[in-house]
Amino acid sequence: MKITKDTIATVELKVANKLGQVIEKTDEPMALLIGGYGNTLPAIEAALEGQEKGFATTIELTPETGFGERDESLLISIPKKDFPPGVKVGGQLQIRQAKDGEDEATAEDGFHVFTVVKIKGDSVHLDGNHPLAGQHLKISVKVKDVRAATQEEIDHGHAHGDHGHHH
Repeated sequence: MKITKDTIATVELKVANKLGQVIEKTDEPMALLIGGYGNTLPAIEAALEGQEKGFATTIELTPETGFGERDESLLISIPKKDFPPGVKVGGQLQIRQAKDGEDEATAEDGFHVFTVVKIKGDSVHLDGNHPLAGQHLKISVKVKDVRAATQEEIDHGHAHGDHGHHH
């Protein structure tokens, strides 16, 4: 079966920096619903399109085709007293951010994930950039299996079952 819209591609992924050093890799294969559902980067979906079980490739990503450029405006500090207890460096928080001209109290889906990068004195320093933002990456992908998505998976926008999401 070929990988097309509304198929589930079960893949192994390995992410390396431009020097070839492995940054992360899947411990177990992961199931991706293909077809623009936001389950993976568009560049990975494009490379998989029309391929079959056993296909393997390495995709080179720039910041533009990967995780974007770093945005220094996403580096913020909050007072330690306003910080939830128990979160440490490396932990993540969701913070509501109002867009320009928007009242924070009425901000629609204005939540953004920030990673705690430093706790210093009375301040907690947070970074809202994706950890791989600004990097040139090499993504190795190997297709372990391909199957048709169920209607429930299509309705939910992600894979279920083995190597997918469980409800």
